[in-house]
Amino acid sequence: MANLPVLQFEEKILETVEQHPVAVIIGETGSGKSTQLSQILHREGYTKSGIIGVTQPRRVAAVSVARRVAQELDVCLGEEVGYAIRFEDRTSERTCIKYLTDGVLLRESLANPELNKYSVIILDEAHERSLNTDILLGLMKRLVTRRALNLKVLITSATLDGDKVSKFFSNCPVMTIPGKLYPVEIFYSHERPKSYLESSLKTALDIHTREPEGDVLIFMTGQDDIEKLVSKLEDRIRSLEEGSCMDAIILPLHGSLPPEMQVRVFSPPPPNCRRIIVATNIAETSLTVDGVVYVIDSGYVKQRQYNPSTAMYSLDVVQISKVQANQRAGRAGRTRPGKCYRLYPSTVYQDEFLDATVPEIQRSSLAGSVLYLKSLDLPDIDILKFDFLDPPSTESLEDALRQLYLIDAIDENGSITKVGRTMAELPLEPSLSRTLMEANEYGCLSQALTVAAMLSAETTLLPNRSKNTEKKRKHNHMDLPDGSGWGDHIQLLQIFEFWHQTNYSIDWCKDNGLQVRGMKFVKDVRRQLAQIMQKIAEGSLDVQTSGRWVESQQSYLKLRKALCKGYANQLAERMLHHNGYRTLGLKPQVVQVHPASVLKADEEGKLPDYVLYHELIATTRPYLRTVCAVDIKWVMPIIDKINKLNIIKLSGGIDRIQEGTEGNVSDMPKEEVVVAGVPDDSESRIQAARERFLARFHFHIPKTSHSGERSIALLSVWRMAKMMEPAVNVCGWTGVLSQLHADKPPKEVTIEVRNVLSFTLGSSVVFPVQVF
Repeated sequence: MANLPVLQFEEKILETVEQHPVAVIIGETGSGKSTQLSQILHREGYTKSGIIGVTQPRRVAAVSVARRVAQELDVCLGEEVGYAIRFEDRTSERTCIKYLTDGVLLRESLANPELNKYSVIILDEAHERSLNTDILLGLMKRLVTRRALNLKVLITSATLDGDKVSKFFSNCPVMTIPGKLYPVEIFYSHERPKSYLESSLKTALDIHTREPEGDVLIFMTGQDDIEKLVSKLEDRIRSLEEGSCMDAIILPLHGSLPPEMQVRVFSPPPPNCRRIIVATNIAETSLTVDGVVYVIDSGYVKQRQYNPSTAMYSLDVVQISKVQANQRAGRAGRTRPGKCYRLYPSTVYQDEFLDATVPEIQRSSLAGSVLYLKSLDLPDIDILKFDFLDPPSTESLEDALRQLYLIDAIDENGSITKVGRTMAELPLEPSLSRTLMEANEYGCLSQALTVAAMLSAETTLLPNRSKNTEKKRKHNHMDLPDGSGWGDHIQLLQIFEFWHQTNYSIDWCKDNGLQVRGMKFVKDVRRQLAQIMQKIAEGSLDVQTSGRWVESQQSYLKLRKALCKGYANQLAERMLHHNGYRTLGLKPQVVQVHPASVLKADEEGKLPDYVLYHELIATTRPYLRTVCAVDIKWVMPIIDKINKLNIIKLSGGIDRIQEGTEGNVSDMPKEEVVVAGVPDDSESRIQAARERFLARFHFHIPKTSHSGERSIALLSVWRMAKMMEPAVNVCGWTGVLSQLHADKPPKEVTIEVRNVLSFTLGSSVVFPVQVF
């Protein structure tokens, strides 16, 4: 510790912090900034007036660094030094140095926007530009002006654009601390390999059999690739002739790894043994592994991207940036001169790699972040004008506002509702938070807590099922429940309830191919969510199981209704002639139910008319993942709400739109040009569409008082109209249903009909009603 470069700059750091409320510290790899800055400020006495909070973008980093600092200060972890991550708080009243994820700090600021218990806030690893870190940067800029006398903010990173951040914080000082780095020799491939996994395997074996001692760090894209490469390396190294080279230990390293497996990575190897560590980009900066001399860089990273126009997620393997490549290479020079083998040509690095990584805020759904900002209830914050270091697109912010409006978190004027404030306090995504609140009203909160916990698991809980075509869909893996035909959410509930009945047997999980660590995590999450919801709960939150079929179906009905309310922005309608779906929203997408789903078709082979989905992902094709059947009666009010949505009012910008329209149209010179003999093309197209529409459709309703049968008949007519005349969108459908559900239906109904270009097909259209 005494040799760490950051300690040589201790006096300069303290002087800068004393004189300025904000400072940027660029600490190169190996400088010791993550572990030592908090201790330097602690020794200076900053913990006498409050806590030193250090944020990390990753949970595993917050835990490991806190553990390291506790060891160096010779204190128990959780006492003077602690950590707080989602669903786990290991701190006490004595804690004066607190490592926490950026998301946890954001949630703390809901209860205390001034963050008064902190004397210093250090935003570490800011170069990763996580979504929460970018929001914290904007809030810290506002907060330091309000607490300039008793709050210090440090932004630290290995590769951050210091000048850019300095300018953002009114030209605050920037310090650069050199790292403890030895020279690293870079080797490039002549061409891109056909398989970066096979190329990594070959390179690792060459290093192990030909190079002197020193650990190997291999960067792969994700857990699946890591597990494949670890397995292949173990097989190949076992097959090597005994005594031909030193022994080797193959270790995986990724965010989903159990704590006991993570510790193995930081333990030194036995004598005459080399460690080969296969890691995700978590090993770029968040975690430092001593002893690495050789780095193998695949040149790729798995990145989650969100498209606000389609509301679709994709998990893409993309090229890394130059900053990431340099960080990876630097890992080879920590203990002695090292070597980095880049599995791509130098021309790819120079010409194709971006200079820096795209910030997460520009490739994520912002619904949770916007809800958080709205819940602060600060009159000087306009969501569309919030001061971001790198602002997201207006389209992303508008998409977030739409999502929040549909689940009642904000009203039509963009103001946060009472429901929205309660949602913001829950450590869940907005859809799940809304589901829990609605479930409390319906008396099925216990079941909803279980589903929310199961959906919060960050690893795949269920055994792998068929991933091929829909024809190969399997529903009967071993003895797992099948969701009673209603879909995946009900299956998740049933699985946890079965596990509860076995007294949480580990053997039962193993026998059914369930991920044991993930199920334990779910159990703990459910317990913590139950504690949070206890203050508003209207019934028991214990796991409830019913042996009676009728009671189970009633609870499933209530749960599906609550889920429909929570996932109002994630609904889809089945196509008329096949089992594909069209998402409901401003820009509908034609999608398929994921092959692993347990959603069941009826006797005619048709899936439910409407479903909600947890996620829309793009792999080989767009898929709805984790789906559940919902009723048309629950969907129709949501469709009506979509039709009435006004994004300008939601953003709080109605005044701006009025200002923007004044003086534009009225100032234009008005000219009428009439060309004889040439028909108005737009008018003729509109008239043709109107005639086709009127010629094809009448409303036929059954002569019955049962409104459900009428709904089915009306739905089939409406869906047929949409399919045969896709340019037409029937507005005000809910009002029509109410007319036709009357005991004495009218002889005709009037509906306003517009096409997608908002040209009115006549001010209104009269449809005859035939009763049969």
